[in-house]
Amino acid sequence: TMLSDFYHFGISRRFRDNGVVYSVSEEANPGTTVGNLVKDFNLNIQDLEVRGFHIVPGPNKRYFDFNTKTGNLHVRERIDREEICEQHIKCSLPLEAMISSPLNIYRFEIRVFDINDNAPAFRTSITNLNVSESAIPGERFPLQSAFDADVSSNSLKSYKLSPNEHFSLDVQGGEQSVSAELVLHKALDREKHPVIQLTLTAVDGGKPPKSGTIQIVINVTLHGAETH
Repeated sequence: TMLSDFYHFGISRRFRDNGVVYSVSEEANPGTTVGNLVKDFNLNIQDLEVRGFHIVPGPNKRYFDFNTKTGNLHVRERIDREEICEQHIKCSLPLEAMISSPLNIYRFEIRVFDINDNAPAFRTSITNLNVSESAIPGERFPLQSAFDADVSSNSLKSYKLSPNEHFSLDVQGGEQSVSAELVLHKALDREKHPVIQLTLTAVDGGKPPKSGTIQIVINVTLHGAETH
């Protein structure tokens, strides 16, 4: 149809050339002003109601309200970035607005920025590790990794180990994940310390940072009885 041809070959090109991008933090309070569509698309505010200016229905419309009296776009309900975009670094909500007589369509997007609303968490609150008393200093033991739903600077950044005389912590970090291993640095003596209890803390990069912990129970086993 002529309309679809106009849409594909006319408006879509205009979208690319004249698209507007707004930014808002996730969990912004309802009523927060995102931007002014009238100003940014050079519209006449007196025409909005007469020409039926409205946000085109779609999955992202639920999060926003448009005020035809002021031209402002507002947050309608709280946006959970992790629910919408999971752990993708970029999170954008595309929207379209339409006005009639003559027909015109405006495309814009809302970029949702992450806030540090999630603390790192482990799958369990406690984990058991059996280590033979014959283990040699320098031996390594992989640990359970924490998960943090936040991204970028608010994501999981490091681990810390409670002070103790037998184990140190080696943290390996990359762009996508951070992991940790226990490193034995002093020989074990089952008679003196049959059980060693440690606390592993996962820390994110937020300001202030959030953290989560897991208790590590190390059972010192007899020679040849190591299982981990």
